[in-house]
Amino acid sequence: MEAKQGEIVSIVGESGSGKSTLLRAIMGLLPSGGTVVHGKICFQGRELTAMSEAELQVIRGKHIAMVFQNPGETLDPVKRVESQYRESIRAHERQTSKSRCHELAEKMLQAMHLADAKRVLRSYPVQLSGGMKQRVGIAMSMTARPALLLADEPTSALDVTIQAQVAREMRELRDQYGTAIVLVTHNMGVASYLSDKIGVMNHGRLVEFGTRDQIIFHPEEAYTKKLLEAVPKLGGERYAR
Repeated sequence: MEAKQGEIVSIVGESGSGKSTLLRAIMGLLPSGGTVVHGKICFQGRELTAMSEAELQVIRGKHIAMVFQNPGETLDPVKRVESQYRESIRAHERQTSKSRCHELAEKMLQAMHLADAKRVLRSYPVQLSGGMKQRVGIAMSMTARPALLLADEPTSALDVTIQAQVAREMRELRDQYGTAIVLVTHNMGVASYLSDKIGVMNHGRLVEFGTRDQIIFHPEEAYTKKLLEAVPKLGGERYAR
């Protein structure tokens, strides 16, 4: 599979199919010191799987970012958002002034449609809703303008209305910055709405990959067809008293 600049590629499949492991392999975050033993992962023509840890840290720090499923796990509960945001910015640009960090943070939070960005920056994570924390996580990941954003089920912990808002905001970020996004989701509706391309995983293997329309309307693999058939459909009749 491949993701080109400005493309959104969704990875779908049932739980345990290897979707999140794929993202962690790209990011170099496989658990228990795991490594890629077969295949290659290439970024802008360079093979990540052949790089030293020091080289990977530079790539991960400046060019690839990741958003996790539960934003509460990535935000420190005892620090205000602004302090954590400043740490994130200075991890990429150490000499950035406090006022410049504040300016960058406020601008990106506004891009994520957090209207009261100043209040959000003053808050502790516990004072924010799940949707707000996820927006903060995405904003922090995008501040360094990464060429590639890896998003591991970024909407699954949110209610349906907030899911739709976050999905729209991710498309807007893609349109504005030309960032390639590889998105893991179990929600075929989210994949259909967001994606340029879709990859289907089953038992750790990519069994089908193509454009959104190819996968949604003309799937070739029996497993892909079963996934699509499992999407809930509205049926029955409605009655009113």
